[in-house]
Amino acid sequence: MPRKRKAIVREVLPDPKYNDVVLTKFMNCLMVKGKKSLAEKIVYGAFELIQEKTKQEPLEVFKTALENVRPQVKVVSRRVGGSNYQIPMEVNEKNGRAIAFRWIIGNSRSRSEKTMTEKLAAELIAAFKKEGSSIKKREDTHKMAEANRAFAHLRW
Repeated sequence: MPRKRKAIVREVLPDPKYNDVVLTKFMNCLMVKGKKSLAEKIVYGAFELIQEKTKQEPLEVFKTALENVRPQVKVVSRRVGGSNYQIPMEVNEKNGRAIAFRWIIGNSRSRSEKTMTEKLAAELIAAFKKEGSSIKKREDTHKMAEANRAFAHLRW
């Protein structure tokens, strides 16, 4: 976190195929070691599989899956009076979207399908249908925040 002034947020160009900024940010999160063309191949291949399996517009499936996975609250560990408390906090849209990206990509990588394209497509379809490990992670986070609601007064 900068001390002197607010950090400059760079504008991200929309992706060439679907002309969507959120999809570009997702590709940037998926990208490993700067290999953007490979990340694009994985995402576009996954979108083709989604088109085949669901017979719906893949960008709409992606956006709905992202909205289903995005958490409303999260828990933050705070040390108060010598003991740690899990304090529930609201999540803004940008931060929630970043958390959803991480959960979807992480759970895609841990799936058992053969290629990353198939893994990502399966995870996005599962999130679209409100099932799968990304949705379970969101529900667990919400349950933990609900259980620790008594400590909400400790936030600052």
